[in-house]
Amino acid sequence: MCGICGELRFDNTSPNPDRIEQMKTKLEQRGPDSEGSYFNDAIGLGHRRLAIIDLSNKAAQPMVDEDKGVALVFNGTIYNYPELRKELQGLGYEFKSSGDTEVILKAFIEWGADCLQRLHGMFAFAIWDACKKELLVARDRVGIKPLYFSQTDQRLLFASNTQALIHADNAIDKNIDAAALHNLFSLHAVVPAPRTILKGIRKVKPAHYMVFKQDGRVEEKRYWTLTAKRPDKKMSEQDWVEAVRTSLKKSVERRVKIADVPVGVLLSGGIDSSLLVGLLAEAGAKDLKTFSVGFEDQPEEKGNEFEYSDAVAEHFNTEHHRFLVPNSHVLPKLPEAFAHMAEPMFGQDAVAFYLLSEVVSKEVKVVQSGQGADEVFGGYFWYPRMHESTTPGIKRFSDEYFDRDHDEYLETVNSRFHGEDVTSQMMADLLDGIEADEYLDRVLAADVTTLIVDDPVKRVDNMTMAWGLEARVPFLDQELIELAATMPPEMKLPNGGKHVLKEMSRGFLPDSVVNRTKAYFPMPALKYVRGEFLEFMKEILFCDAARQRGLFNPAYVEKLMKNPEDYLTRLQGSKLWHLAALELWLQQNIDT
Repeated sequence: MCGICGELRFDNTSPNPDRIEQMKTKLEQRGPDSEGSYFNDAIGLGHRRLAIIDLSNKAAQPMVDEDKGVALVFNGTIYNYPELRKELQGLGYEFKSSGDTEVILKAFIEWGADCLQRLHGMFAFAIWDACKKELLVARDRVGIKPLYFSQTDQRLLFASNTQALIHADNAIDKNIDAAALHNLFSLHAVVPAPRTILKGIRKVKPAHYMVFKQDGRVEEKRYWTLTAKRPDKKMSEQDWVEAVRTSLKKSVERRVKIADVPVGVLLSGGIDSSLLVGLLAEAGAKDLKTFSVGFEDQPEEKGNEFEYSDAVAEHFNTEHHRFLVPNSHVLPKLPEAFAHMAEPMFGQDAVAFYLLSEVVSKEVKVVQSGQGADEVFGGYFWYPRMHESTTPGIKRFSDEYFDRDHDEYLETVNSRFHGEDVTSQMMADLLDGIEADEYLDRVLAADVTTLIVDDPVKRVDNMTMAWGLEARVPFLDQELIELAATMPPEMKLPNGGKHVLKEMSRGFLPDSVVNRTKAYFPMPALKYVRGEFLEFMKEILFCDAARQRGLFNPAYVEKLMKNPEDYLTRLQGSKLWHLAALELWLQQNIDT
């Protein structure tokens, strides 16, 4: 896991080495172990390394094949690289390193962009081909690894986070993208690629690659598509349970084997992370380290799930670490966490991941995490509602999912951002474009390939990498996703959702974990909009910077302020917090 960046000139000038260095400073926490740069003709590449596989300098980046004129910077992990390495050796290739970076380099030399079809893992990378004068940038199938870019007539800049781009070029257009703003406030902070909240910065789409030519021309191509059609063979419930267990076990094991450092697990106490622990223990993992975080209680809600995570840790005899964070530590850390977000996020548990990652990074460099299970296996309460709904058109989705209808959005923001209902049209097009048997299949496929990318996948990447901690997400393994996409709703929705996971857990996990109702990461200090948290939001929204920016309709802000806990989204998020979170991100990343 690393941070990558680069500059490609279209105007017959050379890249600026100082600019590459400036970008690398904003990537240092993603890659604290070492750094490197490469310059040739119109290209400049930068890299910050978090050493996970082949810890020697032989695996350092940028990695260059001088004979072929190819240079690579790469962020991520390729889980099938040993098999690809053997295949390439059979074709006559020799390797100097023992890691996955050189495998990508040789695979590109042998197969070109078609190498993407063979890569199994999470990745974002850029490859410069000096012979063709082309830069290929690519992103993994479900966007686990981020890749942002800014393009003008003179140059292309790219990096693993937006901060590196903003820091490197003051001329980047930092005005708000109106369509992205509509997405942000409709889809609880999700802005699907290629847009970001800033007009001057875009992101590579998941499952796509782009080729930037030295004359400024660009080609973009999708290399993977998720379909949701039933298998020809009729499968019983037990067939599905066994198939999912086999696939998940393989996913978990490959994510612990492909590392030259210890791998831990973020253990929330829910069924998803508990399954990861159990399958690792079953596979014979020694001295398995697990980590849980909790917070102070509020009168309405308990602030931790330690009773469940403790039961799992005891059941599988892990080396368990749990951290209780006092409420007094939460608010002071919020601005710090937002400064590490590549884009604004509304999920209040982002700060929990940030605080947990800080302490976990002192113990291990790699963790497995349970993100994605709810989206892949239908674990959220809105899925059965959509499945059973007879509402026509996009309202079947938006009535259960959107944070605001279009009319309320127009009430929320300044009139200069008013326009059409772009989010409804975008989601209608997305759902219509998915090959699937049933409506719910379309929804889950859209979630896994588009919506989840920006929440929670981005949240986990940003908050862990802020501390040089690599997070691996077995539930987003491409083979498991493809299997689950063919599964009928009756294998997902019963029993409160994730039915097949619960059935495979019976007799394997503690009963208390299997039988518990669906819970969400408890953050009482930020869930209830009152006291210090409310005062914190007032300071953000009424400060000079916010007033000068003028993003929001003052009357709407005042309405929310009067009774903030009365204004919640369909998914029970605070509408006031949404406004404050965006403004806080802008203050931390644009105004500084």
